[in-house]
Amino acid sequence: MRRARTWLPGLLLVTPSIILIGVFVYGLLGWNFQLAMTDKHSQVAEGEFVGLKNFVDIWDQPRWHLSVNHTIQFTIVFVLGALLLGWLLAFLMEKGIRGEGTFRAIYLFPMAISFVATGIVWRWLMNSGTGERAVGLNRLFGYLGLPEWQWFRDQDWGMAAMALPAIWQMSGYIMALFLAGFRGVPEELREAARVDGCTEWGVYRHVVLPLLRPVLLSALIILGHISLKVFDLIVAVSGKQIITDVPAVFMWVAVFDSHDPAKGATIAAYIVVSVAIFVIPYLIWSVRKERTS
Repeated sequence: MRRARTWLPGLLLVTPSIILIGVFVYGLLGWNFQLAMTDKHSQVAEGEFVGLKNFVDIWDQPRWHLSVNHTIQFTIVFVLGALLLGWLLAFLMEKGIRGEGTFRAIYLFPMAISFVATGIVWRWLMNSGTGERAVGLNRLFGYLGLPEWQWFRDQDWGMAAMALPAIWQMSGYIMALFLAGFRGVPEELREAARVDGCTEWGVYRHVVLPLLRPVLLSALIILGHISLKVFDLIVAVSGKQIITDVPAVFMWVAVFDSHDPAKGATIAAYIVVSVAIFVIPYLIWSVRKERTS
């Protein structure tokens, strides 16, 4: 009874959460994978087990290849852009500028906005109208004598333009991560490097930046999993257009427009697996690091 008093209250406290997570997260994930392995390609079909057939057949569809390529383009531009801009803002803030608290609030403010609201605003900013019909950024470019763009309607650079709202929204959060990392580097290490003859850039290169690798990895994991399952931003900006199609949008079309549950579950399973490739190694690394520290 004495031993039970130490662990039983904690177990009773977390049991409802464990049950809810088990049912509504892992239970539904299992149901989705089970559905993806059936031939239930209409809402009235019974659905017989077909194994991995749907996972193989979907690679024969041109739209799937297009959505995967779009996701890769979006991920590269979004992740690199948010990392670079967030690091640059953190570097400038770390130097101790005036009004730091105000600038931090301004940079972090986009995080308080949903991707839907961001997409609605940026849909106007990235309007592809030109000349007298130009609005948003194209109107500004016209005043400045700069070339006007097609933005997300461009066949080659549409997904790169689609990443701009996401960079704007997430760069402030990445700035906060890097700023915390900068402030966590002991000043004694910097002074020791300066005494040894390092320039200011050498201090950052050989002392500060190596210590920011855990922060960089965390930021990379966060941005990577967001980009792989992006949906609301795409729909808010361009709708369900082929030119900006991604797997999450393709899944929505397959389930609710084409009424093909098995195909939608297959796409969802691929999204889950791709996110797991990012997240699971990071979780394993974090657990091992905590055990060794």
